[in-house]
Amino acid sequence: MKAIRIDETGGPEVMHLEEIEIPTPKAGEVLIKVAAAGINYADLSQRQGAYLTRTHTPTTPGFEFAGTVAAPGPGVNTPEVGTRVVAFGDGGYAEYAIAQAATTIPIPPNIDFTHAAAFPVQGITAYQLLRESTQLQPGESVLVHAAAGGVGTMAVQLAKLMKAGTVIGTASNASKLDLVKRLGADIAINYTEENWAEQVLQATDGRGADIILEMVGGEHAEKSLQCLAPFGRMVIYGAASGQIAQFSGIQLMYKNQAIIGYWLTAQMSRPDHIARAVMELMQYLIGGKLEIIVGQTFPLAEAAEAHRAIAERKTTGKVVLLV
Repeated sequence: MKAIRIDETGGPEVMHLEEIEIPTPKAGEVLIKVAAAGINYADLSQRQGAYLTRTHTPTTPGFEFAGTVAAPGPGVNTPEVGTRVVAFGDGGYAEYAIAQAATTIPIPPNIDFTHAAAFPVQGITAYQLLRESTQLQPGESVLVHAAAGGVGTMAVQLAKLMKAGTVIGTASNASKLDLVKRLGADIAINYTEENWAEQVLQATDGRGADIILEMVGGEHAEKSLQCLAPFGRMVIYGAASGQIAQFSGIQLMYKNQAIIGYWLTAQMSRPDHIARAVMELMQYLIGGKLEIIVGQTFPLAEAAEAHRAIAERKTTGKVVLLV
């Protein structure tokens, strides 16, 4: 089968399309014939050797993919062969990939493989950031950074569905800001403008946002704390800038604020929480209340170009590889 392989960490150029053996599912696993694979910032970090866990090479990236069940491992009865599923696993940038049978999600009839592959990581992350990490309450204001991205587009919509008050989204240009507004944000702010934090304060009558979803890092995260409301919660789920933010406990004490960390990989150890998120998200999707935004698609052979486009912030919504 064809697969994208990484023999050493580095820039996009370290990814190559190669011919390798089709993997064999073990007990509890299923083999999936991949139709589409979602690309995440975590994939870029893993390729660079800068992820939270060590990158062992050679490897095939991609832990989120959609397709049909091709073969079950020993003892696996469901999902049945031929079932359309989206799954978490390893080696999604390939024609076939392995996933745990327990983590596969049947795809509703009204969703195609491309949009299905764009759903799990971003959808579950956005849901848990709002519902579990920050415990959003009706009427609270929410600031979503990178609101035109994969998680951001989901978070803006989910915040409204969860009855948030003022929802503020930030993005880097006019077309992305238009998308953020279309998805339901009350206010869209260009974060490339020097006074974006002051604009957040103005939008919240000087109080600041009750909830902030932060994934940029560095000075951007430090500036976000300046526009966090008293008793507010800021959850950090990434560091796209590659920079580490610096906070002090004293800063948080004055206004009884909280900074929370979130990592989806660690959440996988709580399958009941994942199942609850998937169940509610599926209800929104089937009911037509939640839109999956796929900004660009690339053929499998152009995985390096897809990574470059994401790194250069040329994309909106989710970027998907078509296998």
